[in-house]
Amino acid sequence: MSRTRDLIALASILLLVVSAKPVVTNQHFLDVPTTPDFEPLSVGRLWRFDVDSSEVFKDVIDLVNTHDLDLWHIGHTHLDIYTPNSALALPEGLLRLQPSLLANISLPAIKPPRSHTKWDLSSLQNTTFHADYHPLSEINEFIQEIARLRPNLVKLKNVGLSGMGREMLSLVISNGEATAAREQSEPVHSDSKEVPSEQKLSFVIIGAQHAREWIATSASLYLAHALVSDLSEPYSLSRLLNVFDFYIIPVPNPDGYEYTWEKDRFWYKTRQQVSPKSDCVGIDMNRNWGYKWKALAEEQSRKPRHRGSGLAAPCSHWYPGHRPFEAPEVNNIANMVSTIPNLVGFLDLRSYGQMLSSPFSYSCSSIPKDAEDQLEAGLGGAWTMSQVYGTTVTTGSLCSNLYRAPGNVIDWMYKRAGIKYSYALHLRDTGTYGFTLPARWIRPVGEETSAMLEYLTKFIAMKMKRDFGDL
Repeated sequence: MSRTRDLIALASILLLVVSAKPVVTNQHFLDVPTTPDFEPLSVGRLWRFDVDSSEVFKDVIDLVNTHDLDLWHIGHTHLDIYTPNSALALPEGLLRLQPSLLANISLPAIKPPRSHTKWDLSSLQNTTFHADYHPLSEINEFIQEIARLRPNLVKLKNVGLSGMGREMLSLVISNGEATAAREQSEPVHSDSKEVPSEQKLSFVIIGAQHAREWIATSASLYLAHALVSDLSEPYSLSRLLNVFDFYIIPVPNPDGYEYTWEKDRFWYKTRQQVSPKSDCVGIDMNRNWGYKWKALAEEQSRKPRHRGSGLAAPCSHWYPGHRPFEAPEVNNIANMVSTIPNLVGFLDLRSYGQMLSSPFSYSCSSIPKDAEDQLEAGLGGAWTMSQVYGTTVTTGSLCSNLYRAPGNVIDWMYKRAGIKYSYALHLRDTGTYGFTLPARWIRPVGEETSAMLEYLTKFIAMKMKRDFGDL
């Protein structure tokens, strides 16, 4: 265990960040305007606050809560706060902390929908699909077209219905049936199970739980395309299908994602009504999972630890729901995962921050018994990712990389679903664009994420004593 702690300490050096769940009293809509042409439209500013102590952090968080500001990101030594042009200037208390203007945030106008026939999805390298972000209707066209082009590899599955009744589509990508059924009622760590060598291993990937993280959904679509592309194409991942079956849910939050196209580009949660007596809408999916879920509002740091005084407000971005699995989207995914045989890997795609994180999220002091293998795989995956375009990726536990957050998906996947290699991957960038990463970066992000996924699956295959020499 001492070696594990040393490895974690090495990967998590200089982590000073503390965090809180902002508690607000009124639902805050960012009022993103639209424009009829295709010129970029200025919508707001992104401010960075340097954090050199837990006291400074708490001061910033208190002001964020008081003024109902939009906290975009918490890094190792900083916080990023977004202010829309429609809002007043930063409060005087925050201005006294002398933030730096990180970016002027602008959005391209939404282009009219196009038919999938113009994308030519037969080629990963030559298609234009991965040059743009896409609304939900186009994503569903992509999913259906991939299944039509590769019927021997791809099957579509409806995971369930969202809070507003939309289908949650997934792609099951396999070159052969996985024959084992999960029989254990209790979670068993994946590499401790005896899985016959003729049976496939399984890996689950999900796109953006948080609606505004468009690059996460786009990256999941790129990975799906890479898995079914011809082996001769650059960044093809089809060789992985010799050992793994993949289950990909590109849009786990379809209601929220659609809302970011129709009304509010920076919407975060789902869109379900949380109470008949409240005007507040939506649950933070990534705080609604059933392991160490909490309804209490907490101000938590690595040290010291602070606690709030009450329930998280339903209008907050971070509202975890009245109970775990209250969000139908979360419940649907959990039910799907429970039926997948030989499940050994899970990847939650997110943005932004360039971090590959392992459990736990609920605690910075608790260390998983599999931490050494998790960290070793994560370090290798991050290094491999950096070799594609030089992107620096931080590794460590999710709590140490960000903050304490109970009810997180990777904690549930690890402890309840028994998936040893469960990770959250925060994609580009580190704040230059934040959630508005330009579409020209979709393909590079997809390519470097493909390299990371290939390394991670090879590592797991080796640990599972599979012959991956042909991969």
